[in-house]
Amino acid sequence: MTRDTGRRPIASNRKARHDYAVLKTYEAGIVLVGTEVKSLRAGYVSLVDAFAQERDGEIMLHGLHIAEYGFGSWTNHQPRRTRKLLLRRVEIGRILERLREPGLALVPLSIYFADGWAKVELALARGRRTYDKRQAIAERDANREIARELGRRLKGRPGRP
Repeated sequence: MTRDTGRRPIASNRKARHDYAVLKTYEAGIVLVGTEVKSLRAGYVSLVDAFAQERDGEIMLHGLHIAEYGFGSWTNHQPRRTRKLLLRRVEIGRILERLREPGLALVPLSIYFADGWAKVELALARGRRTYDKRQAIAERDANREIARELGRRLKGRPGRP
């Protein structure tokens, strides 16, 4: 059997990009058991309410829901168990140093397979306030309208008055 190559997305946390301003992203491996990998390959995962925290000098992922594997037996896993993230010691030190600042959180943005290995994209993020969210939505809508109008003009169609 050949090994997967490239990056294959499984799930993303779109709400996190809305609720947080992403400062820096990290790629981390994740420690899984066999039935968890099979459920991930089937796409049975949810990043809603997931977050990462430091415990005993390691970074752990809490709240990640990987559904039980349908064909698993008594060896099946617990869906919301705490999972260890695999990062280099230097990266962990940098992340923990930044997390000491008030208002910063470590949030998973997506989970994917990279060359056959399960990976999590973590973000060092600052929570957005309501007016920041509204401002981001207005900016996104304005950029979308500008792109739409530019596309019309490039095609030679008249725009709206």
